[in-house]
Amino acid sequence: MSATHAKKLAKAVLGGDRRALAQAITLIESTRAEDRQASVKLLEKLAPRAGKSIRIGISGVPGVGKSTFIESLGNHLIDAGHKVAVLAVDPSSAISGGSILGDKTRMEQLSKRPEAFIRPSPSGTTLGGVTRHTRETMLAAEAAGFDVLLVETVGVGQSETAVAGMTDMFILMLLPGGGDELQGIKRGIVELADLILVNKADGDMKPAAGRSVTDYRNALGFLHPRSEHWQVPVESYSAVEGSGIAEIWDIVQRYQAALSEAGEIERNRAQQAKAWMWSEVRDELVDDLKSDPDVKAQVKQLEKKVTDGKLPATVAAQQLIATFLKRGD
Repeated sequence: MSATHAKKLAKAVLGGDRRALAQAITLIESTRAEDRQASVKLLEKLAPRAGKSIRIGISGVPGVGKSTFIESLGNHLIDAGHKVAVLAVDPSSAISGGSILGDKTRMEQLSKRPEAFIRPSPSGTTLGGVTRHTRETMLAAEAAGFDVLLVETVGVGQSETAVAGMTDMFILMLLPGGGDELQGIKRGIVELADLILVNKADGDMKPAAGRSVTDYRNALGFLHPRSEHWQVPVESYSAVEGSGIAEIWDIVQRYQAALSEAGEIERNRAQQAKAWMWSEVRDELVDDLKSDPDVKAQVKQLEKKVTDGKLPATVAAQQLIATFLKRGD
């Protein structure tokens, strides 16, 4: 895409054109060298209009009910006059590389509303349940006028840490359980949460959900809070019944008000931007290294030596880096 087309696309995105936003995200996610240059031009135009939303990360194990919760929350927010963008990341298969990308079918009602934008993206080889370009996608959605961003992650591995590092508020959804199940939740994950929701609080599971809420509230008393200005709430919720959404949004607003007043959201975003910059530096350097002809000529031979046990991986890596650094000599 040419710089001129990128400029036209940026103008359409800033005008709130959802189709243009989808095209912009496709450009941002492209791995083609010429598209990456165009996406840089695009983001330069969009960035000044971004940053005016509340960014909410939502994570939890598969099957906890994230999509159902997001649809209920999204509909509630639109009814209240907001524009909602859902950036949902589907896990890519380590075998085929494919992903399901089924969030629009799981959020059927929300996807039909013009004030909503749902963008499922494959995680690819990126660790952490988010794509490499999730942050850039967030900027594009904000520039298009969406004032609430909901980032739904895979909910496995490092996803909690990754999404907490790019959003203002992190909601952790858990299933009812106690005893051994409670012990199985990693302390570090719970410490990242700004709000804990115990889902499935309906039918036969309602008593168990109530006990889990009590258990997690007690457990939080032994953990160091992320912010001195916020006491992490633990609430039960039924995604099936959809009750309590207004109360949950009220918690989000109280969180935003408390941390904004203390200047924490602004400071956190500044730290996130700096971390994003270095993350991009690492990714671009690795891409550049892999595409270097001299490095490519050595890769297969060094990989064979490593897999045969004839050469330590550290030594092989150093040789590749040395080859890459000598390219300008």
